[in-house]
Amino acid sequence: MQGRLTDAEQLSAALTELEDQYVWAADSSYDTATAYERQARALGDERLITRARLCQANMLMRMGDVAAAARQIWALHRWAAEHDDRVLQARTHLVWSNIHRHLGDAAQCLEHAVLAVELLDGSATAYMHVWHRTKLADALGLAGSMDAARARYEQTEELATDLGEPHLLLGVLNNYAYTEHAAGEHERAQAVTNQLQLIALEHGLELDPAGLDTIGAIEIENGNYSEAEKLLLEAVRRHELGRYEDADALAEYKLTLARAQRFLGATDRAQDSLDKSRELCVSRGLGDVLVRVHQEQAELHAARGEFAEAFAVHKIFFAAHHALHSSQREAQARTRQAMFETAEARQEAERFREQARRDPLTGLRNRRYLDEQLPGMVEQCVGLTVAIVDLDHFKRVNDQLSHNIGDQVLIQVAKILETELAAVSPDGFVARMGGEEFLLALPGITGPTAGEHLDGIRVAISSYDWSELTHGMPITVSIGVAGLTDTNTASQAALLSIADRNLYVAKHAGRDRVVAGKHLDGRHRSYRNGANAA
Repeated sequence: MQGRLTDAEQLSAALTELEDQYVWAADSSYDTATAYERQARALGDERLITRARLCQANMLMRMGDVAAAARQIWALHRWAAEHDDRVLQARTHLVWSNIHRHLGDAAQCLEHAVLAVELLDGSATAYMHVWHRTKLADALGLAGSMDAARARYEQTEELATDLGEPHLLLGVLNNYAYTEHAAGEHERAQAVTNQLQLIALEHGLELDPAGLDTIGAIEIENGNYSEAEKLLLEAVRRHELGRYEDADALAEYKLTLARAQRFLGATDRAQDSLDKSRELCVSRGLGDVLVRVHQEQAELHAARGEFAEAFAVHKIFFAAHHALHSSQREAQARTRQAMFETAEARQEAERFREQARRDPLTGLRNRRYLDEQLPGMVEQCVGLTVAIVDLDHFKRVNDQLSHNIGDQVLIQVAKILETELAAVSPDGFVARMGGEEFLLALPGITGPTAGEHLDGIRVAISSYDWSELTHGMPITVSIGVAGLTDTNTASQAALLSIADRNLYVAKHAGRDRVVAGKHLDGRHRSYRNGANAA
């Protein structure tokens, strides 16, 4: 990292470079992303902080700590979704797809890979357009949909070519060849690797170590063991120059090299390569590769005629294989638990957030929700009407019947308001402002139409059969109405002020009525400031 990046634009560019690297060292990239997060926090830029943390999650996954990556991904995805950041959402789903690939969940891997492509738009980088589609092809191959995978690989080849991204084109073809090889389609895999090598030659590019490993594995299947050894030795050489991708990369290359050397009859060279792969597996905790090292060791003993030793190593292989599957199941369980706990915490937070915006008595939205939602509706909705609804003579209900009956009346009025509003304004909402006072927001409904609907709501309340609850005491409401066209300035305060004055007019005109429009008469005071107005 060259110097301290203090400017947000410079830091964003540095993050893009890190995000769009095709070949990297996971551990040093994690350290770089951590340093970028500190700088983003110093700048107070939430988006840059989130991007840096997503890079960290990606590197954690590539270093093998899938559970830690899974714990981080929920919060990062939520931030991106809440801020409608499509690029960040796309990148998040790509990491999520890889997490599920590590878990062996091909269906979820594919689902997130699809979303990682669907979210791409004009603001996505050229790298994203190519690589996200490549990973979708990989996921399709993992799920066994080879025809669909081939179609995606071919589309992505064309895109990488059109964008003039030869390095990414080599990455696409490498993954394509590996997927064909893994599916047992060795002739197809060979054809793709031939194309891969031709393009590298045309552009004067070196194949990265992973590409050489893929070609080497295919050459072994084709019986070209000498060529495979040369390719794998070159993969190891280039890896040791510092160009590597994942923590298990060198161990994999050494293992493939040992296989090529065994088939050549060069058992001493094969043993040396295998010993080095084993050392890496032990030092880095690479259980999956270590199991295959044991398997190759048994094959190597058998190739030398050491059948007793081969049998002994086979027993080690089966024990390691069983232990690996047990540890994999435990790791998967830990990762799924981490994902569950994070999701559970997110859902719990959402539940408390929802509770904080609900009136506990009526279940309606409360004043906090109103203050959060109404300003946005004022800005975005050209036609908006609000109405303040207040129960008439509600103090009599509490004093003569009891506060419990008063609560039951409020609950029933709330139900009527919600039901009636949903019928006329499905996108609107009802909120309890406090006491016996409610607010209705009716987006897209204005003028006489709004007045007619609100009068219908008034009638629905007064005509409800209250006899069983209030024993003959009538329940009516007064309604003060205001539309955006009634205000001099489009704001929540202006709307509520006019609705409040109209409610005052309704109360002093005899109650049980709806009053709308802009009243400039100074005698029309605020309802809240009118003594004994209820």
